[in-house]
Amino acid sequence: MAKAKRLYGCTECGATFPKWAGQCSECGAWNTLIETRLESHPTSSSSRRTGWTGEQSNIRTLAEVSVEEVPRFSTACGELDRVLGGGLVDGSVVLIGGDPGIGKSTILLQTLCNIAQRFPALYVTGEESQQQVALRARRLELPQDRLKVMTETCIEAIIATARQEQPRVMVIDSIQTIYTEQLQSAPGGVAQVRESTALLVRFAKQTGTAVFLVGHVTKEGSLAGPRVLEHMVDTVLYFEGEPDGRLRMLRAVKNRFGAINELGVFGMTDRGLKEVSNPSAIFLTRASEAVPGSVVMATWEGSRPMLVEVQALVDSSHMANPRRVTLGLDQNRLAMLLAVLHRHGGIPTYDQDVFLNVVGGVKVLETAADLALMAAVISSLRNRALPHDLLVFGEVGLSGEVRPVPSGQERLKEAAKHGFKRAIIPKTNAPKEAPKGLRVVAVTRLEQALEALFEE
Repeated sequence: MAKAKRLYGCTECGATFPKWAGQCSECGAWNTLIETRLESHPTSSSSRRTGWTGEQSNIRTLAEVSVEEVPRFSTACGELDRVLGGGLVDGSVVLIGGDPGIGKSTILLQTLCNIAQRFPALYVTGEESQQQVALRARRLELPQDRLKVMTETCIEAIIATARQEQPRVMVIDSIQTIYTEQLQSAPGGVAQVRESTALLVRFAKQTGTAVFLVGHVTKEGSLAGPRVLEHMVDTVLYFEGEPDGRLRMLRAVKNRFGAINELGVFGMTDRGLKEVSNPSAIFLTRASEAVPGSVVMATWEGSRPMLVEVQALVDSSHMANPRRVTLGLDQNRLAMLLAVLHRHGGIPTYDQDVFLNVVGGVKVLETAADLALMAAVISSLRNRALPHDLLVFGEVGLSGEVRPVPSGQERLKEAAKHGFKRAIIPKTNAPKEAPKGLRVVAVTRLEQALEALFEE
């Protein structure tokens, strides 16, 4: 077995040192040296030619590589299958992150209890005892007779047990509690997280075991630990939503086996997370009467449209710098659109506080929200309610033009299905034949959109 050397590498410049120091002598950065290990390998000329494994390198053209569709199997949860790209792939490593208490362990326990009825499955917990996991399963009324549970934090012991049990799916909850005996640093450190994940990825690829990793997040909402952690795994999923709210959104931000930005919607109940097959109906629970500052837009999430309500509150500011607050939207884009609204729409807001919110805790990451955002701001500023059956979407440029967005016809069909009667959209997105019952108003400039907002 190769002998391992312990070194300390600088995360800024990459320099390595045999001992730890507070400052990197190469780049001068402080507290950037982290523990790592380097395995010694044969250095003969033949080894250098063939690589560490001793096997001849296999080089082929892309045309010679056989391409087969990646086989998948269902997790018995339609929304999770959607986010994964159609199901779980053997040998894949999936990292799930999210705020504490948002439902990461719950959805994985539900998934594994259902998978264990068909395939061998192993749930490894480093944060809870076996009794705690069993109590949660009983509270959620899940099948418990097939799923095997293990309490362990040493990655070598986990992999040795997994090789013996040969599960098809394995969960590690959480990766920040796991350590490897090859390093001396404490669990949760950068080196421990990186090396433990590397061993799990190698195990998954060698055995074909699908592995779920639970990752802690920082107060900014990003995954804790080294950024390389997200590069090592095949899929990265984030849980979104308020921990004290009822809805949870699971979004794919990286997927080597499917599309990114797919969104799965769940409802948190006393029996765990339940799938929401028609999220538009949930997000459109509005007041019975139209109120100022509210408008509905159609956003595109992965492979399906979703109708969400955008709310704005515009009020006189008593400060030198008026406030610009957004929840679920980009704050910098709001500032830009308010400038466009002043320049090309003649509506100033430099002395107004502007607050924006997407109802339901949804994060709208696309530019199709531009026109709806401006419509909600104007409605609140003028204290005039927009019609309940009005849909607005479109991107707005700096010169005041209304630009098209992807999948316009699918958005209109979703709106017609929920009873909307009028839609203000970019002219390029206008269909040859509008969906039945929906009148489409196609615009090319911001001025045209503003005139069409309050038309009857």
